Amino acid sequence: MSFSWAAITPILMLIASNVFMTFAWYGHLKVEHRPLWLIVMASWLIALPEYWLAVPANRIGRAVYDPAELKAMQEVITLVVFAIFSATYLGERLTANHLIGFGFIALGAWFVFKGPL
Repeated sequence: MSFSWAAITPILMLIASNVFMTFAWYGHLKVEHRPLWLIVMASWLIALPEYWLAVPANRIGRAVYDPAELKAMQEVITLVVFAIFSATYLGERLTANHLIGFGFIALGAWFVFKGPL
């Protein structure tokens, strides 16, 4: 398998978009002293760059991956980004249950990429 920017660009863009979205959805959990409307507006502003990355990532990725592969890839990236964020930013402990559950989702993505059985 040779290196292809067409194959790697959407992956990098999806990783970056997930970092934004994870902060938009979960970053506020450490900011409990602000009104909810302000948190929602701040989250929306953080999520805007996520869309500017995710939509083109899927458009670009469509040239190399089918939509089911893009979605499976997105889910695995989301879980990896979330696990890192949860442990480092939120200070949550990742347990064996989390890792096993995430592993089953990754296994599902593997089946999507495997092709028809």
